[in-house]
Amino acid sequence: MLLRLLLLICAPLCESIELLLIVSPSPPIEGKTMTLTCKTQPPPQKLDAKLQFRFYRDGRPLGLDWNSLPEFRIPAVRKADSGSYWCEAKITSIKLKLSRRVQIAVHRVPVGNVSLEIQPPGGHLMEGEKLVLVCLVTGGTGDIVFYWFRGARGLSLKTKTQPSLMATCEIPAVRESDSDQYYCAADNGYGPSLSELVSITVRIPVSRPVLTLRAPGAQLVVGHTVELHCEAQRGSPPILYQFYHENVTLGNSSASFGGGVSFNLSLTAEDSGNYSCEANNGQVAQRSEVVPLNIKVHMEDRNEVLTSGIIELLLGILAPTTLAILFCFWFKRKIGRRTAKDAVGSIPDPVPQESNYFNSQAPEQLHPDYENVNIVSGDEVYSLVYCVQQEQPSAAAQRAHRNLSGTGAQHSPSADLEIPAVKGHQAGQYYCGADNGHNLIQSKVMNIPVRRFPGPSLSWGVWWNFAVRFEAAPTSSQSCTGFIMRTSI
Repeated sequence: MLLRLLLLICAPLCESIELLLIVSPSPPIEGKTMTLTCKTQPPPQKLDAKLQFRFYRDGRPLGLDWNSLPEFRIPAVRKADSGSYWCEAKITSIKLKLSRRVQIAVHRVPVGNVSLEIQPPGGHLMEGEKLVLVCLVTGGTGDIVFYWFRGARGLSLKTKTQPSLMATCEIPAVRESDSDQYYCAADNGYGPSLSELVSITVRIPVSRPVLTLRAPGAQLVVGHTVELHCEAQRGSPPILYQFYHENVTLGNSSASFGGGVSFNLSLTAEDSGNYSCEANNGQVAQRSEVVPLNIKVHMEDRNEVLTSGIIELLLGILAPTTLAILFCFWFKRKIGRRTAKDAVGSIPDPVPQESNYFNSQAPEQLHPDYENVNIVSGDEVYSLVYCVQQEQPSAAAQRAHRNLSGTGAQHSPSADLEIPAVKGHQAGQYYCGADNGHNLIQSKVMNIPVRRFPGPSLSWGVWWNFAVRFEAAPTSSQSCTGFIMRTSI
């Protein structure tokens, strides 16, 4: 009786309500959120109880139980979520109606822009380092299958499937044989997409090189040629080798395709000592063990070495000494010139003597007097001659009789003669004379020595000038002719 009563009450409502299942977005995209809505049409407004909803896919309920909300959400729908969907509504335990079935196909986005990155970047690794190959895609939904390949022939290294836009492949410790080109591929059901090729270079650090001395005989003497051979057993080329003698670089050479290099050395007496070599391929430098080299030196070779050392020592000592001596010569010459000029300026007037002129109105004239001032090789020597001049003007010009040089005629009571670069053989007896046309007056003979300044024997000489000066004391305004003579010793 009660069931019949409920059916009589619900019959008008059940006949007027219709359920609709709405899918959003349509079609759904894989990886995105899909929303299912169960909609009543028209909406029930006169029901005393609220409606309860439930959703189904391929006959299986979605969710745990009935819900008062007319919606059901799938946060990240997958391709596998495609199927037949419908919904159901009820009041308490009485089912009202089922919606029509809706076939839903989840849309998958194909992968795109596949690329391969390596860590560490650059593509250059040392043997034993870890290599990480990172395969990336900028688009694609759902589970993506990643592939890694090596070489132009596509040797498969690894395959990995995951719902991600990135996957990695690791080589824990690379070897030199791992140097090659690599690429990856990605596929989510629409066919694989390939990345570009990436080159990987694995280099081996050089091992400690071995230095070998190759000599023509068991005993090494001056003049022999020794071959220095340096070689590292392991190491990626090119390898730069350098040779050292007592840590002083002798030379270098590069091995472009592996192996060792050689350096030829022509032996001298100074080449004895310790030798070593160094190998470097840009990763790390390795130095070999020290190899001693003993050279037998003959006695004459030792004498040459000793003589060379003594000459170098003497040159080192004589160079500053020579400069000091030259400075002393220059300084003494400068002081001597000043002293000589001061001495000439301070000579007193001559004492009148008996005249020997025939036409002289003045009965007295000075006898020539000769005087030396500071005669040293390198100084100036002044010789002074005095004479009494007559009042009558002389028509003859002053003239000179000389073995060395004349002063010439001049209206002056004195004259100078300068001998440049006086030398030792120019030492001797000198005298001078003066004439104004009436009578020739000669000075006393003066011995002039030339002394050599003591010092080291040089391949070049330093000579100084000296000058001879004569004067005649004036008694009238006449010209006087003078000369300077040198006599042999």
